[in-house]
Formats: sequence, structure tokens, C-alpha cells
Amino acid sequence: MYFPEKPLEIDHHLYEFGSVEYHILSQASNPLVAYLSISIPPLCHGVLPNELSPHTIEMVKGLCPDVVEIAEPAREGYQLTLELNLNKIPRNKDYVKVIREISTVQSVILSSQMKEILRNVNSEDAVQGVYKPIKLAYHPREPFFVIRQPQRIIAVFPIRFKEKSDVIIATAFFQELVDVGSSDKWAKAPPCTWSAIPPPELRGEAFEDLSTNGGFFSFDISSRHVEGNRLDKTVWNLLNFNTYVRYHVKSTKGFIQRRMRKRLENLVEVLHHTNSEENVESKQHQGLLSAKTFQY
Repeated sequence: MYFPEKPLEIDHHLYEFGSVEYHILSQASNPLVAYLSISIPPLCHGVLPNELSPHTIEMVKGLCPDVVEIAEPAREGYQLTLELNLNKIPRNKDYVKVIREISTVQSVILSSQMKEILRNVNSEDAVQGVYKPIKLAYHPREPFFVIRQPQRIIAVFPIRFKEKSDVIIATAFFQELVDVGSSDKWAKAPPCTWSAIPPPELRGEAFEDLSTNGGFFSFDISSRHVEGNRLDKTVWNLLNFNTYVRYHVKSTKGFIQRRMRKRLENLVEVLHHTNSEENVESKQHQGLLSAKTFQY
């Protein structure tokens, strides 16, 4: 945390994922107070309101209550404005923990919206027996779908990659994940499936949403998966599933590259050792010929 000797005027706009906007304001006349305004599009347009729910507001209030207060009204064009008391942020190493907690405000808001959707597992959403998928966009380029059905919710993730090698690694990972998930050890976890083609629940959705090269991964979430403390874990796993898959693919590629590099180094070492032995044998052979010639 940087505290300049001379108060500075700060007025910055920051963007995340191309749709989340932050505005940071600090006035030289009151340098110990900063205002952080946030504009976040709803996780699902048409299902969730643009305004933050009272439950979401209460969750945000729980972020560092000694440092953070909610300013009323919010700055124009933003859903939420936080007043940060910089004087109460520790000057020691603990300030990192405080700032890290404040930076989670976006995930807190989106998690709260996701909880509102999952809490309605038993809601009547059907129109003439057809359950319409709800399109969610935690990341603009990685939407996923939630389909409410009696006593359960199905979450479907269309998977896309730019490189063909990523698709191969991800497909092997999905197949292994399905095998492990169907074992008795993980019987309490939500059942999962993978398919190269869109599942029947997504029939009628836009073509661009169903155009993938990595297939479709689905979770079958029942009411017991959203009860009590399990709700937080389920929400976290769903919102970060795409990130988890990409992290696994990246780590696997790095592991393969390290193994290939090590293998290449071993081969080069073997070849170098062989060449050295051949050079020694050649010199010894030349030495014998020279000795025989001298004796003759």
C-alpha cells in the first residue's frame, strides 16, 4: 500500500473481462478515503435484475467491515459504490490480506446471483412441459447453461479451445473425470457426463452457443447439493469450472513439454557420450598404427 507524502487526486476506470467496470476515486482534500464503484452485468439477463438484491448487499457488507462501507447512493452508472477507509488498512504485511478480500467483491456479487438461481431447485419453471435453459455468462466468451427440472438442476458447459492439442488433452481429462465421478468413492458428488454433441436440454439454443470443438460437459445437481454449506462449494465449482479445465490443460501441456525436454537432454547426453567413446577408440587405434609403423 502506497501512502504519498503529498495527497494525490485519483480518478481511474478499470475494466475486467470486457464487461465489468471499476471506478476508483480519491480526492486530494480527503486522501484517507477512497471510493470504489462497480458495474457488473447480471449473471443472466432477463432472469436476474440489474439492481443488487438485499442478500447480495449484506454479503458485500461482510467484506472487511472495519475498512469498507457501502456509500449511498451509488455513483451514477454503477450498481455499487464502496467507501474505503484507507487509514484503517494495516501498514504491515496484513494489508495484503485486506486488499485481497476487498478484491473479491466481484466474485461475491456473482456468487450471490448464482445462489439465487440454485436455491430455486424445486421452482416451477416449465412451460407446457419444456424447461427452458438459462444462459449464464460469468465470462463473456465462456457462457454456460442451467436447466431447472423437477428436484434437480442440470448445468451444461460448452467447451471451446483455440488449439487442437488442447482439445485432445481436455477430452482425455473429461473422460477420466466421468469415470472417477461414477465410482463409489465420489457417489455424493454431482453426477457428470461428457458428450461431443449438444445434450437434448439445449435443443433450440442459438447456433453460436452450440458450436464447440471440446464438446459439452454436464453436472446433475440435486437438492442435497445446494443445502447448507454445500451451496457455497457448488456455486464456486460451477463458476470456476471453465477456469479449472483450462488450468488443467495448461499444466498438462507444461508437464509434457518438461518431460520431452528432459528426454531430449538425455538423448543428447547419450549421443555425446557415444561420440566421446568413439573419439577415444579412434585415437587409440591411430596410436597403435603409428607404433607399428615406427617399429617396422
